[in-house]
Amino acid sequence: MNVATAHWSASWPVLLGYAVIAAVHLAGLSRMLRSGTTARKAAADGSVGRADLIRQALVFQAGLLIAVLATISPVGYWSSVYIWVHALQDLLLAFVAPGIIVLGAPWQPLRCGLPGAILNAPRQGGPAADRIARLPWWQASPLAVAVAFNAIWLGWHLPVLFDLTRARGPVAAAEYAIYLGIGILFWLQLIGSRPSSPAATPLRRFGLLVGTVIVSTILGMVLVFGAGLVYPAFAGPAHHLLSVVDDQQLAGAVLWMGMLPPVIVAAVAVLLRWFDEEESAELSAGLDRLVIPRKTSWPSRPGRR
Repeated sequence: MNVATAHWSASWPVLLGYAVIAAVHLAGLSRMLRSGTTARKAAADGSVGRADLIRQALVFQAGLLIAVLATISPVGYWSSVYIWVHALQDLLLAFVAPGIIVLGAPWQPLRCGLPGAILNAPRQGGPAADRIARLPWWQASPLAVAVAFNAIWLGWHLPVLFDLTRARGPVAAAEYAIYLGIGILFWLQLIGSRPSSPAATPLRRFGLLVGTVIVSTILGMVLVFGAGLVYPAFAGPAHHLLSVVDDQQLAGAVLWMGMLPPVIVAAVAVLLRWFDEEESAELSAGLDRLVIPRKTSWPSRPGRR
């Protein structure tokens, strides 16, 4: 049977959670669109226009769907058989899906979609909204969140925990939830999500991305170049063509190379943001030099003191 159509898992908790979140988000989006968020209103008060709301909703729903497919699709089944598929699932749940969810900025539609929620139609973006929607103190430290993300990322790849997730029981469910949660916090600090903005400067965010790449590169190199058996629980009849050592070396390559595309895209965006801010600062300084006359110690009329 085709691997794309076989081994789908009807995980009712996952499907129910997905249905509830998607329904609440779409209900909130519908309320916001009905409230009169037009392009003219957006241009007048700086709020998000209808096109932006729809685009963000599509992005969020895509990220949510990726997270669900990573657990109930054949990826979820084969992740308990092959180490490299498990590594691919980890990338989807920790890097890809959370990043797309954060780009989708679902926070206001989710709030508006809750029963009894009061629709807050005014300003959905801009500096005022950014000041109001600051992250709480336990999320506001970019370095702490990045360290926590990388510690959790490495921790779940320790043999004792990695082998436990093979059973796809409560431990695996905890891994999925923790990856999604810390991944969302991680990307919130690096790329922001309307209506909040990252607390760190672009250059500092770039440094956190570089540090994350270094950590994942070390993890990938340990698996790629290691000749010993790291995950013995995966040894079984399924590895008659691909040995477990070869499997874990392939998993190292997946972790090493697979995390680069989303991180590189984010790093380029952060650097462009930094360049824009530097150019704006230089332009502002140049205008100040032109407008404000320079003081001089020389007398206005030579020969007179």
